[in-house]
Amino acid sequence: MTEQQMKQVFARPASLKPVPTHFCPGCQHGTIHRLVAEALDHFGIADQTIGVASVGCSVFLYGYFNIDVIEAPHGRAPAVATGAKRVHPGRPVFTYQGDGDLAAIGTSEIIHSANRGELLTVIFVNNTTYGMTGGQMAPTTLPQQTTSTSPRGRNVAKDGYPIRMTELLSGLEGVAYAARVAVNSPKHVLQAGKVIRQAFKTQLDGKGFAFVEVLSTCPTNWGMDPLAANARVAEEMIPYFPLGVFKDVTA
Repeated sequence: MTEQQMKQVFARPASLKPVPTHFCPGCQHGTIHRLVAEALDHFGIADQTIGVASVGCSVFLYGYFNIDVIEAPHGRAPAVATGAKRVHPGRPVFTYQGDGDLAAIGTSEIIHSANRGELLTVIFVNNTTYGMTGGQMAPTTLPQQTTSTSPRGRNVAKDGYPIRMTELLSGLEGVAYAARVAVNSPKHVLQAGKVIRQAFKTQLDGKGFAFVEVLSTCPTNWGMDPLAANARVAEEMIPYFPLGVFKDVTA
């Protein structure tokens, strides 16, 4: 087959900048970025979309996406996104947040924006740790998981249980779509892409607040190689944080 006859079947999404990644080896933020970018390209909305990133590894959103991005204070991305959406109601708005950000300091913001049914899409990356700031215990850290602030493992008797944010938010009236996915295998990546696309469609159709939790790895802070980290998602995270669509008013 000649070069002229070859057909390209895989390429960088137009919504992503052609830059090398700075994320740690095995980190899955890059995969999640691609899935979000593919959704923006699918709907042809990149030139209209506003992304809102908060503090943590999510803060680098502006360096990878060819879209307008607002940086929010720690945990406040849903509040900032609410303001952006109300000022520009015709523009798609999404937040990209980690678990230390959304489920800890940002708990109030995410719950109230969801409860109000703000027309937002929220991408929540759950890697059970504070990834950027040293690997401290997060609200999603699993029972007995060791972190820099729980070297003997999370003690649920003292620290409480990991918060299942998708289940929590799906019970609110303002939430139109709530789902949990993973990106630790090709099958799960394909499923995650479909769910993220549906979350943006929920906003574009004016149905209400859309929330997607993505189970992800953090090999550096977990002290694992990427293969072992992927196995941990399958063997430990998914049993505690089950995958699936928990609410879909558009169905």
